[in-house]
Amino acid sequence: MTHDTAKEVQKKPLIGRIVPTEIFLLCMGIATLTYGIVNSMTMSIFWGCIIIPGVFILHHVRKTDWTKHWQEMEAEQKIAIERAEQRRRAVEEARKGADEGK
Repeated sequence: MTHDTAKEVQKKPLIGRIVPTEIFLLCMGIATLTYGIVNSMTMSIFWGCIIIPGVFILHHVRKTDWTKHWQEMEAEQKIAIERAEQRRRAVEEARKGADEGK
């Protein structure tokens, strides 16, 4: 399945193309934190403190090249499977050698 970024950009609403989600969430986190500090509202301060680091985590996750990551994971898994298969064959050959030696 191919990934068409041009189609994805067309599907986004205008406001989504002008103001990225991360910027919007960061503004909401700052606004919530400020509102909580000004009005001494503990829950608003809490949510502001949760939203702001969450924006940076979201940015990092979106920035990560997931296709490359999954390809690397699949390659590592394939190597592990091949090694396990080689070990299994070696054990079987050792058993056959031990059985023939009896």
